[in-house]
Amino acid sequence: MSVEARRDVFQAIADPTRRQIINLIAYQSMNLNAIAENFSISRPAVSQHIKILMECGMVMVRQEGRERYCEAKLDALKEVSTWIDQYRQFWNTQFDSLDHYLNRIQNNNQSDQ
Repeated sequence: MSVEARRDVFQAIADPTRRQIINLIAYQSMNLNAIAENFSISRPAVSQHIKILMECGMVMVRQEGRERYCEAKLDALKEVSTWIDQYRQFWNTQFDSLDHYLNRIQNNNQSDQ
């Protein structure tokens, strides 16, 4: 199995540095040096994070002359949103049931007084 086949959007957002990189480039493309200036880690370490983000489909790097610019590809986050929504729906149903139960108990207590 290739490295690219093993990587997915969940791996991309699992690391705080990668999430910060995504935040930096979400609204504007930035060159690698500008991205690296925002971190206390080495430029090669930032480049490794960019590489993983590329493999996960979260970042595209384009060459302009001598500079490499990173652009966020946020469509991949739809997969995360879809995954989270199933649990959000589950918990909303659970909380609604709890709310109904608590209201019923409160109403029964008030009628007993």
